[in-house]
Amino acid sequence: MTRAQFSAETSGGGAFVRQPNRFTGRVTADSTSPPGGGPDEQGRWPLEAGRYRLIWCRACPWAHRARIVRGLLGLDDAISLGTVDPIRDERGWAFALDPDGFDPVLGVSFLSEAYLATDPDYTGRVTVPALVDTLTGRVVTNDYPQLTLDFSTEWRRLHAPDAPDLYPVALRPEMDALMAEIHTDVNNGVYRCGFATSQEAYDEAFRALFARLDALSERLAGQRYLLGDSITEADVRLFTTLVRFDAAYHGHFKCNRNKLTEMPVLWAYARDLFQTPGFGETVDFDHIKRHYYGTHRQINPSAIVPLGPDESGWSTPHGRG
Repeated sequence: MTRAQFSAETSGGGAFVRQPNRFTGRVTADSTSPPGGGPDEQGRWPLEAGRYRLIWCRACPWAHRARIVRGLLGLDDAISLGTVDPIRDERGWAFALDPDGFDPVLGVSFLSEAYLATDPDYTGRVTVPALVDTLTGRVVTNDYPQLTLDFSTEWRRLHAPDAPDLYPVALRPEMDALMAEIHTDVNNGVYRCGFATSQEAYDEAFRALFARLDALSERLAGQRYLLGDSITEADVRLFTTLVRFDAAYHGHFKCNRNKLTEMPVLWAYARDLFQTPGFGETVDFDHIKRHYYGTHRQINPSAIVPLGPDESGWSTPHGRG
């Protein structure tokens, strides 16, 4: 068996098993805590504009979805944004992009400092996105699936007047089931391919990934978005994987049955979203490639970052409405 990229998250059979999210607090509209207070007895933090800071990395698909949803809903002024460097070493995510290497709001050099301020005994992998309370420096949540759903529901009174409904009540049962399938086979599926340390684990993940992409392609052949005529969070979640597919997952993670550009329906769908305000301007292919190829030394020991693929195709007409 080959050496694992993350040994603590690798099963005995060589499969990648993503760690659970450690911090699962929630900012809610019905928190009983006063302004400036901590979580109430049910762990609900008070909803306050300007209090919380979203820490993301342009390279990370999980963090990218939070950045997109925040922007689509018009929460930019309500939730400040901190950006970590795409290169992560043994010390974790660093604020190396900021002057003097410190986040200007939190005053820390590494996101791990906020994690340890919240749980001094934390020994897991530090992940983005993280929503941090600027008053205490504590991490409210790194539970990325719930975080963006809360942006749509709990933060509603702070939305822009023309904000889209990314999580429509009537569609939630279908959406939840679809997003679960996309998470297992696609969003996390590419990692299950890339971080597998046995042929069997890789083969299983590879087949599930492309079977799901084929099913999604068939679904999208007859409608513009995953749930019909309007963008929902399901589209955001699929997009952040598709936009990284040819730049990172096809080669680096061995997801190489086809490139995205060789899957006509998905390629047109991804371009459609990329060209939608709030999507393409948040994509940074340089950060994406430098992170994946430069930090996974068990997969790419040389840390050489490829010059391709050609990015110009993302701006070509998509023909989907």
